[in-house]
Amino acid sequence: MEIDVHNAAAWYFAIINAVTIAVYGWDKLCAIRKWWRVPELVLLGMAAIGGSVGALVAMKMFHHKTLHLKFKYGVPFILILQTAGLIYLHIAR
Repeated sequence: MEIDVHNAAAWYFAIINAVTIAVYGWDKLCAIRKWWRVPELVLLGMAAIGGSVGALVAMKMFHHKTLHLKFKYGVPFILILQTAGLIYLHIAR
């Protein structure tokens, strides 16, 4: 059985970005309700493992973490690195 790598990658990125949006939304709700918060390292880590687009969408959608410099500049930087990596992998084939 052969695995379609492109299809698997598309599913992975769709799922990780949807989960990232949900986690950022949950953290925003926790911030509003004064509940236990999701650690910033987890939020940035979700962006780093492929959820950078979802993190940017969530930051805009929920107006969350937009003033924190490590998110304001860090998440777009992660997205640039991921995009460059994907372009490199595509060209290297």
